[in-house]
Amino acid sequence: MTNKNNSGSFGSSRGLLNKIKKDKKRKPSSTRWIGRQLNDPYVLETQKRGYKSRAAFKLLQINDKFNFLVPGLSVIDLGCAPGGWLQIASEKVSSIIGNEKVIGVDILKTDDIAGCKSIIGDINDKAVGDHLIELLGQKPDVVLSDMAANTTGHRQTDHIRTTHLLEIALDFSIENLNRNGVFLAKCFKGGTEKEALDLMQKYFSKVHHVKPDSSRKESVEGYVIALGFKGK
Repeated sequence: MTNKNNSGSFGSSRGLLNKIKKDKKRKPSSTRWIGRQLNDPYVLETQKRGYKSRAAFKLLQINDKFNFLVPGLSVIDLGCAPGGWLQIASEKVSSIIGNEKVIGVDILKTDDIAGCKSIIGDINDKAVGDHLIELLGQKPDVVLSDMAANTTGHRQTDHIRTTHLLEIALDFSIENLNRNGVFLAKCFKGGTEKEALDLMQKYFSKVHHVKPDSSRKESVEGYVIALGFKGK
């Protein structure tokens, strides 16, 4: 069986190897994806805990390391669907219904989550960003972004597109974060992210790259966390 503690870390995953029946109509890539899902302890635990996505464990593990989500803080989650990060943020900052301090936005609809509000919109639109601040009723202490562009299969193209989303999220954070605030975002290494990282070094006290255990080893996925916003 899979052992777990109360956060997002797991022990042995032995015994999870499920074989998939062959299907001539199914592409090999689809078969591999199904295999990963069936044998992924985080997928299984996501279902057990009622999280909206396995990405919830990424935020749990990053927070275990940096402890930046604490009761009383306000949070904005950019690209929040399907809602896994909203759930974790709400649990950690103790957001309550009627006084939500966790607000999310995505171009896709997000199901209702206790202690959170979410809207449909494109954060690239300034009016959407202004509406998020209005809903929150204050500047955020934390801005989260798990945004990534749909993959094309061309690594450099995917890197550039996801870096663009990183830059959008960073621009929003610099404009709106409370002093000493925190910015956490998905960041693919590849070269074009240097300008965004330089901006983080300028506006934040500390910047760290982090790859949580729940990010698949074969994935280029990583995150960057910037702590201690200095203000504009």
